[in-house]
This record gives sequence, structure tokens and C-alpha cells, in this order.
Amino acid sequence: MVGKRPEVVVGPEALPSLYRFCTRNRLQRFFLVADRNTYAVLGKTVEMELRGRDSEVISVVLQDEEIITDALTILRVLLAYSPVQCTFLAVGSGTITDVTRFVSYETGNPFISLPTAPSVDGYSSANVPMIVDGIKKSRTAHAPAAIFADSVILCSAPRPMIAAGFGDMLGKYTSVADWRLGHLLWDEPYDESIARRSLNGVRSCADAAQAIGRATPSGIVSLMEALIESGFCMTDFGSSLPASGTEHHYSHCWEMKLLREGRPSIFHGAKVGVAAILVAELYERLRQLSRGDALDLLKVSRPPLRDDEVRKIRAAFGPMADEIISTQSAFLDLRSDDFERLKQHVIEKWPDIQAIAAEVPPAERMTELLAMAGGPASVGELGLNEEDLALATRSAHFLRGHFTVRRLMEILYPGTGGEPALGTRRSSSS
Repeated sequence: MVGKRPEVVVGPEALPSLYRFCTRNRLQRFFLVADRNTYAVLGKTVEMELRGRDSEVISVVLQDEEIITDALTILRVLLAYSPVQCTFLAVGSGTITDVTRFVSYETGNPFISLPTAPSVDGYSSANVPMIVDGIKKSRTAHAPAAIFADSVILCSAPRPMIAAGFGDMLGKYTSVADWRLGHLLWDEPYDESIARRSLNGVRSCADAAQAIGRATPSGIVSLMEALIESGFCMTDFGSSLPASGTEHHYSHCWEMKLLREGRPSIFHGAKVGVAAILVAELYERLRQLSRGDALDLLKVSRPPLRDDEVRKIRAAFGPMADEIISTQSAFLDLRSDDFERLKQHVIEKWPDIQAIAAEVPPAERMTELLAMAGGPASVGELGLNEEDLALATRSAHFLRGHFTVRRLMEILYPGTGGEPALGTRRSSSS
């Protein structure tokens, strides 16, 4: 259910609005969290201004070159916190916001989000994506009490971060399609009005792709507003389903693999944007199949064998497999008669499936939009390789217990998720 919205200001008046908000609500004790870059860009200014207004400010500036939302980072912030009521200030982008959201929630304090880049849609969300024992998980926390995003600072953000924000938004085309598939074929909860809000946001960004790529004030404000609205969609629905589907599962799979192998991280939105192209290819494949084609494929389709699926999960995720297996019982334990009913349901709903697929832009168009926004548009451009691609396309659907286009492709093309070579034409950087 939609609750009371926090105050949101995106534009040149964001910082004056922050100070008025603090005065109006008699906020005088603050716990500011930033990294060394965001502290220099904005955190120090806010700290000095608030202190000049007779407020108490404790600042924690994380110094690591790469900051991850994991137990160690959270512990560092917790250790710096004194057990008194205060207002947390998240000065930064996605990771800083998530760490601050989690710690403020666990300590019973509100937080205010001060974004320094239009890079993710999590600013207004109540969820915290974090790495726990090597697995990407989502934890419920709380939404910010307010969001103040200075457009001058947002426009000066590194271009790759801006492009990552666009990539995160581009993924809403496929996440909403997956959400609709899950509702249609697996009776998962769904809200059409929220789905439309999510799609309106990505469409507004697509219309502004060139302006976003040039980092114009109008383009950046459009992107930031869409990212914030996407977070509200998740908060209002009570889960990440309106904004996270197969494209996010690919991204999580890559992130976990990079961490395991000690490789440099890649912006979340950049991974999501490229993954959205790959998922758009799956939807293109669905559009090309007639009902007769689908019927022929389903005639020979058999339910996955539990032991085979478990072996795949163990091969892909190693020591993390047991926990992942525990989330997959609805699929791993699917009985033959239930599988037959599901196949019949797919045939009956094939026109609806194709209607859902038709709302996803072609992969070629998605590629054009990412290029306009200045983001990577292939696995190679991300710095990933064929092994990384294969892991995501074959195994990422195991990370969440939702029905998505990848689940449907596993029914139509068992063991491949589609044509075996699907997506490989975009795997190189050329």
C-alpha cells in the first residue's frame, strides 16, 4: 500500500531545502556517512553548514578504494555510531545509501538521502541489496525521510555513473515484462498501476537518452526523477519485483563471480543495462514463436529432474549452493502433473505472453539507447568474458524464486534458456 511520501527535491534548490527541512523538523544531531570522494564533493559542505547552524555532526568517511555493501562495511559504520537518537545523512550513491539505510534502520534512526550521482534506483527504496556470505541478498529496511538531490552535483557526476543510472532504468522494460509473466503463469502478486509507473519512468529516460548522455540539467533531472520513482514503485509494492527481473539476476550473478575471483567491480547499472539487452533477445525469441511452434516445443518438454538441477546449482555456485537450493523448492519439487498443467497454461496464454513480449523494445533499440547515454552495450565492453556470459545465461535464474522469461525458456528449451548461441553476438566488444 502506498504510504506517505518523503519530501523529494531534485534541482538547484536541493541544499537550501535540506536545511529548511532540518530546521522545520528541529533536527540538530546528525550522523553523516560518505566515502572520500562524496565527502569532498558534498559531505564536507553539508557538515560545515549544519555545524554553523549549531547542529552536532559526526561524520564517517569510508576510505576504501572500492566500497561494498557487506558485513565488514556495515560493521565499520556501526562501530562509529554512538547510541543516541540522531538523523543519518547518506551522502553518496547506491552503496553509501544502502549502508546508511541498513545501519539507520537497525539503530532505530531515520535517514536522509543526499545523492551525488543519478546512478541507481535505490535511493527511495526500502530494500537493501547486500552481499552475505558471497550471495547477493535483499534485506528490508526503510525508505528515507527525505531526498535532496542537487542537480549541479548530479550533472558533474562521472559519466560512467550517469550511464549506469540509465542502464538501471533501461532494465525496467524487462523487469516489468518478467513481473507480468510471473503473474500470468505463476500467479505471483502484481499491481498494474505500479507496473505502468515503472514503464513510464523508463520511457521518459529513453526519450531523454541523448540529453542524459550529454549530462544536460534537463536530462539529468529526468533520469534522477525516474530513478526515485522506480524506488517508490518498489516501496509501494513491498518488494523489488517492479524493478528487478532476469536482468538483475544476471547482474547479481556477475557481481558474485567478480567478488569470488577478486576481480574489479562493475557499476550495477552498467551490468543491468547490458543484461537487459540479453533479456530483450529472449523476448524477441518469444515474439518469433507462433502458438504452433510453442506447442511443438512443449510436446517434448519434460519437467527438470531435481538431482540434475541441484548439480547445476552446485557447479555454478559452489559453497553457496545449499542456500540457493533452499529458495528453489517450488521449481525443484515440481510434480509431473503440475508441470503438465503449467505447459497447458502456457499454450492457453500464448497470445498474452506475446503481448507482454511486444512491450519490450528490440535488443537493437536497447543497444542504441545505451550507446546514446554513453554506457557499455555488450558483455565485452563491460570487461566480462564468455565464461561470465555463460554462467549468467545458464544459472542466474537460480538466484531468485520468481517465474521469469528465463524460467519460461527453460520449459521451452530445457537446459539452454533459448537458442544455445543466444546473446553471443553481443558478447564481444566489437
